[in-house]
Parts: sequence; structure tokens; C-alpha cells
Amino acid sequence: MRMLIMGPPGAGKGTQAAQITSFCGILHISTGDMFRAETKESTELGKKLKSYLDSGQLVPDEVTVKVIEKRLQKPDCEKGFLLDGFPRTVPQAEALDGILGKDGLDLIINISVDSAALLERLTGRRVCKQCGKTYHLLYQPPQDEGVCDNCGDELYQRSDDTRETVSNRLEVYQNQTAPLLDYYAQRGIVRDINGEQSIDDVFQEIKKVIRGIV
Repeated sequence: MRMLIMGPPGAGKGTQAAQITSFCGILHISTGDMFRAETKESTELGKKLKSYLDSGQLVPDEVTVKVIEKRLQKPDCEKGFLLDGFPRTVPQAEALDGILGKDGLDLIINISVDSAALLERLTGRRVCKQCGKTYHLLYQPPQDEGVCDNCGDELYQRSDDTRETVSNRLEVYQNQTAPLLDYYAQRGIVRDINGEQSIDDVFQEIKKVIRGIV
């Protein structure tokens, strides 16, 4: 099985990806992991990639595609893989088709969550300034408001968890990544999963989909 997991920020892709790869016995290939692995190698590609990451620039598509192509050619990908974080745009998807050939991907798992629910999830996170323990105002609140249960220090909201930042991330996803669903829907390989259920229920739904494909 060659799969791609999709969904907006906060949909729970990382949690589900770990369970899917364990269930299927395949690799979880994330863009971030590939970038970190490649920069550790003293190849020209690794050095080029490091220069973009160190300067805070976005990695160009042509570099990202080369990293993906190199990773997918390794023997451990032969049994299958779950892509996470690539492709993010239609041009990247077209490049991936060129790498994989005529067979392409077998399944797109799209975790769907309402925007209002995502805002609630992503803006409710609070972190302890001292020990780093994470809470959520709705799902895992501290015993005393604004105070860490673990060390008693103050909780704060990270800058990337503010409503303005989260709204921007969701907008970027809708404009750049969501069009991939139309691209892959033409092949009949997209399966929508209700991401507003419990983590276990989401995974049970995903397993039913995978069993129906295999």
C-alpha cells in the first residue's frame, strides 16, 4: 500500500499516521523526518537543503522532490509507505506521479474536521513556562486555571497557537493543499474520514477503509 494522509492543521494526522503504519507494517515518511535525515549526510543535496533550513527559507519544490525521490528509492519502501506532509500542492503531486510511475498512490486518507472545531482545538493549548507540560483548556485543563499541575508555574499560549496564527494556517491549507483532494478524487482513491470523533473511532474508520482496499 502506498498512501498519503491529508487533513488540515489540528486534524490529528500525526496520531493517526503512527497507528496506520503500525497496523499496516509500512513506513511513515514525513517531510520533516526526511529533511533531518538528509541534512545529516554530507551530500550536495543535503548541504543545499541545510542552507535553506538554516536561513529560514522555504525549501523549493525541486529540492523537496529530489529528497522525496531519493527516499522512495530505498529498499525499505518496497513494502509500502504512508506519506505525511508531501505533496502539499498540485505541482508537487504531479512530480510525485513522475517518481511513482503509472501506478501512483493507492489511497488518500483525508481526515476532515470543521474549521470552528479546529480553531477550538488549536487555540486551546497551554504550555508550562517552567517544565513544558502541555494542557488543553477543554480536553485536558489544569486543576487550577493558568497554573501547572506539575510544578505550579504559569501556563502560557504559544505564539503559533493564537487565533490569528491558526486562522492563517487554516487559510493556507485551504488555498494550497485542499485542491489536492480534487486532483486525486478524479482517480477515485480519496476516502474522507470524520476527524471529529474520538481518536480510537477515527482509527477504526480508517482501518475499515484500508481493509476495503487491500
